[in-house]
Amino acid sequence: MRGIFEVGLLCFCSVSLVQAQELRTENVILITLDGLRWQEVYSGADSLLFWRDGAAVDGFWSDTPNERRRMLMPFFWQTVADQGILFGNRLEGNRVDVTNGRVFSYPGYNEILTGFADDSIDSNDKIPNKNVTVLEWVNRQPGFIGRVAAFTSWDVFPFIINEERSGVPVNSGFEAAYGQISDRETFLSRLQVEVATPWDGERFDVFTHYMAMEYLARKRPRLLYIAYGDTDEFAHSDDYGAYLKAVNQTDAFIRDLWKWLQEDETYTGKTSILITTDHGRGHADRWIGHGSDWVGSEHIWMAVLGPDTPATGEVTATGQLFQNQIAATISALLGLNYTNIRETGPPIHAAIR
Repeated sequence: MRGIFEVGLLCFCSVSLVQAQELRTENVILITLDGLRWQEVYSGADSLLFWRDGAAVDGFWSDTPNERRRMLMPFFWQTVADQGILFGNRLEGNRVDVTNGRVFSYPGYNEILTGFADDSIDSNDKIPNKNVTVLEWVNRQPGFIGRVAAFTSWDVFPFIINEERSGVPVNSGFEAAYGQISDRETFLSRLQVEVATPWDGERFDVFTHYMAMEYLARKRPRLLYIAYGDTDEFAHSDDYGAYLKAVNQTDAFIRDLWKWLQEDETYTGKTSILITTDHGRGHADRWIGHGSDWVGSEHIWMAVLGPDTPATGEVTATGQLFQNQIAATISALLGLNYTNIRETGPPIHAAIR
């Protein structure tokens, strides 16, 4: 799945060293929304689910898909679509897919972070990942050592990233902030365990978000990963209304993060963000699940925004991208040529000028 690929006039190929040397990006923030379907991203609230069982939520319905998606994800469709590039609208023939055959979280996050699928990862169990992720790899490069971190809602991520071996700090689940922390971090660390959460091993995204923001301001990482999880949890609960609210709230979190980046001299004009998901979901009444036997859950989406990304907006040309290209794209945006022990997907050239 490597090599040169064209979508209309957009070439999906490797980034040369000359191009990398001209990049303005010095920092990258990777953001994932667990299990968010491409259908909601590109069409907004699903009419088959929105009116079902009283799931309707004020403010998310319009008769047209384009208006619904703007209502659901205003930052995504105002700022990202205006200034960045979006992939994966299958209604336009633009496809993004996972390459792992499992189509659930640990295999998906491994593919995102390493650039290849690993068939030996066959569960979400807390087993340290034998594979080196792009986070660990970047953390070994000159100028990046100690400047990589992750904040995640799901407590399996310290194992996916292999925090102990990699040296990449992963604040996950209900873990408290540590070190020379702010008063706000102290308060968030306490509050996250006092608020009743309906899921084992996963805190609400609001805590992940604000703890990541505090760390960003205090430690100034060059590569930061933020993994939100509310969307997947509410979907598995078959609560479409709460799922939509979670999508909308996460869009607001990303908006606030982007606004902060534009106002900070360390990051403004020098930071790119890549937004995606670990897997999709089934269609219609099977939307609550995902996996190899849930048709359509292998379909995903992604978006890139930053100083080195052309303002192409939504890509409507027919084409195919894969989840295994994300790791190399992150590295390429940082001016690095990512390698691993196994062949990885190539960078997405269309996302880099």
